[in-house]
Amino acid sequence: MLTSEQLKTLLSEPKRIVITTHYKPDGDALGSSLGLFYWLKAHKHDVSLIVPSDFPAFLDWLPGLEHVRIYTREVQENQQLIADAEIIFCLDFNGLGRIHDMAIPVEKATGLKCMIDHHLEPQGFHDYAYWDPKAAATAQLIFRFITEEMQDEGNISADMATCLYTGIMTDTGSFRFRSTTSEIHRIIASLIDCGAENWAIHESIYNSSSEGRLKFLGYCLLNRLEVFPEYNTAMIYVTQEDLKSFEVITGDTEGLVNYALSIKGIRLAALIIDRTEQIKLSLRSIGDVPCNEICKIYFNGGGHLNASGGNSHDDLQTVIDTFKSALPNYKEILTK
Repeated sequence: MLTSEQLKTLLSEPKRIVITTHYKPDGDALGSSLGLFYWLKAHKHDVSLIVPSDFPAFLDWLPGLEHVRIYTREVQENQQLIADAEIIFCLDFNGLGRIHDMAIPVEKATGLKCMIDHHLEPQGFHDYAYWDPKAAATAQLIFRFITEEMQDEGNISADMATCLYTGIMTDTGSFRFRSTTSEIHRIIASLIDCGAENWAIHESIYNSSSEGRLKFLGYCLLNRLEVFPEYNTAMIYVTQEDLKSFEVITGDTEGLVNYALSIKGIRLAALIIDRTEQIKLSLRSIGDVPCNEICKIYFNGGGHLNASGGNSHDDLQTVIDTFKSALPNYKEILTK
């Protein structure tokens, strides 16, 4: 395994570098990737930022977005960039399955693979790992990587600070999740000092919904929300027809599960969406309710204790029934 000191030496001279992150990048995935992109460019590296898919519209204001390449839009060119890369940074994921069609090109690439991530159970595809499952966000790790591992604290630009702030803010639920430590607040203070305009970032993320998205959210809360008071659990499900009827685009379902969790007394919330090719499930919880265990056992997934995801190739009703059937196994922890 490569050490941080060895990587620092390698990065002391210009390299051909690819940065990638997981399928359907969220605020942390894109924010951490763009933050690292700016830092590497400042050090004269030849950097390509390639993501496996499109991303939510509420992130389309991020600085540097014009440099982001979507893998499926220029497959041959992107495959060549991956093959030619001397170093590949893999951010906010720890298994190649998370990058979908990019998995095989990255796996076959001869470049050094550097994983920076905070998810549990890395799958070991990397040559270098900067990994901390207790970190709130990968953007937090990128800040640490730059300031501590690479010892370059004085070289964080306003654009970098904006991207990293966005990543940390979104993955901590605007600093309300219990992963928000005193270290997070110190990092955020540093990023504001470096030029991140916190008020503008919050405005861009949370006050940019379309009329259609708001109507979709309202429809789901009125028609697709079920509460199971005996288990302190709530669930929202979304059908293929719902997605088509409201012309739902990437990002429109972001945060929907948190509405279910916001109900007084609820300790576990589920969002189950029929994406046609598979059923996607997101779990959020409060306290010691193990979202990651539930997703791992029942839905081919995993993640963090209080925030996890999974999937299934069963039909929507079967997945809903499976989720309901799991609740009695967790009744003690859900009702304590």
